[in-house]
Amino acid sequence: MSNNVLIGIGGGTGSGKTSFAKNLLTEFDEGEMIILEQDAYYKDLAHVSFEERTERNFDHPDAIDFDLLKEHLQSLLHDQSIEMPIYDFSTHTRQPETRTVDVHRAILLEGIMVLTDEELRNMMTIKIYVETDSDVRFLRRLQRDIKERGRTVDDVIQQYESTVRPMHEQFVEITKKYADIILPEGGENAVAVDLIQTKIQSLLKGKSLNN
Repeated sequence: MSNNVLIGIGGGTGSGKTSFAKNLLTEFDEGEMIILEQDAYYKDLAHVSFEERTERNFDHPDAIDFDLLKEHLQSLLHDQSIEMPIYDFSTHTRQPETRTVDVHRAILLEGIMVLTDEELRNMMTIKIYVETDSDVRFLRRLQRDIKERGRTVDDVIQQYESTVRPMHEQFVEITKKYADIILPEGGENAVAVDLIQTKIQSLLKGKSLNN
């Protein structure tokens, strides 16, 4: 049995998953907890033309390399480091380089699809769904994609209407039923951050005592 814990943080695009995960880190020592982003595990599309890549639906579960993600999580949970992919959103391909991720007692896995896969859910000690109003999520997505991913306003709106919103309704929102905790407002929810930090610390202490 693993002495490490995996916490899944799901929810729609722009819901506040990342800020919530970062706020959880604040009460843990360096090297004790790490955030893994589902976005690093998009499938590599280097084998198809750029035009075909841009037509792919990146908001469907099939866009995620769940096999590699689960393999890497199993390694981390059993005290083995991994070489995590680095994904280039401008080209929809993996970079030649990888990022070495060492073992941590607590792993926070965040992403819109992390609660859609049953095997992945079964690996989690705690499953959290971050719920935020759709208009707030869209504005956050718009700002992020323009600033961090080099997209235009028109591109973001077109993608949101054609795939992001319908895929959210079809695949993401229904994963609330699998969550142990449904959390409003993500990282802005200071009470929830404090409660879940305390719960994780308790879990880690219990595993240490059972060692």
